[in-house]
Amino acid sequence: MTYCIGLRLNAGLVFLSDSRTNAGLDAISTFRKMIVYEKPGDRFMCLLSAGNLSISQSVREILQVEKIPGAEGEEAISIWNAKSMFDVARVLGSAVRRIHDQDGPSLRAAGIDFVASFILGGQIGGEAMRLFLVYSAGNFIEATRETCFFQIGESKYGKPILDRVLTPHTPLDEAAKCALVSMDSTLKSNLSVGLPLDLLVYRADSLSADQVVCIDDKNPYFQMIHNTWGQRLREVFEGIDDPRWDGGDATHPLMVESERFDPMKKIGHASEKIV
Repeated sequence: MTYCIGLRLNAGLVFLSDSRTNAGLDAISTFRKMIVYEKPGDRFMCLLSAGNLSISQSVREILQVEKIPGAEGEEAISIWNAKSMFDVARVLGSAVRRIHDQDGPSLRAAGIDFVASFILGGQIGGEAMRLFLVYSAGNFIEATRETCFFQIGESKYGKPILDRVLTPHTPLDEAAKCALVSMDSTLKSNLSVGLPLDLLVYRADSLSADQVVCIDDKNPYFQMIHNTWGQRLREVFEGIDDPRWDGGDATHPLMVESERFDPMKKIGHASEKIV
């Protein structure tokens, strides 16, 4: 399994991915889940992948040469000449469907589901930054101001901090910190996600990315994130009052009657009913 995050903010884009791939308890490997396609000054695109590794690698391989028909009288569209990130997402969807048509029947015969998902984000000169989530069928949705991030893979452990902290106005460095906290929470709770990590920060309208880092278990900043986040969570938890069951005076009493519901009833003999 894996965990990848893509954030679209007013100030730019943030991408973070782990690198663990496993096919069982004794078959754990490291494969990068992030790839960047870039023509400095013209276009920047970043792709994150999760799911079946053979599928995602095949999609990434043919994406560089995949083409879809252009308008009548115009050349075919590829990721290198597309005039919008929407068209780039269409090319990616076409690549996913091509691999599905090529490998899907054999996978089904072997009892293997065709499972792969992708986060695609970037900017083409003359257009605003855009972020897409592409599904196994090749269809996709786009991030909005109301939903400014996407996750793929083991998303549940790292989602709460993203929901609570991120808005489109979040500064890029703060957003990168938030993504790393989200990843640390996932690493703590799920062995199928693992180091090293790839982190990329893209600043709006730069049309190239130079803030890219590979993070391993000895990275000082990530070690600080791991230790500080765990410590501060414990401090906050310990600062919350314990519940009182004796009905005594409390700032936030627990033993109060609900206006709508009764306390749970106990069954004391075989003929008693819950209703």
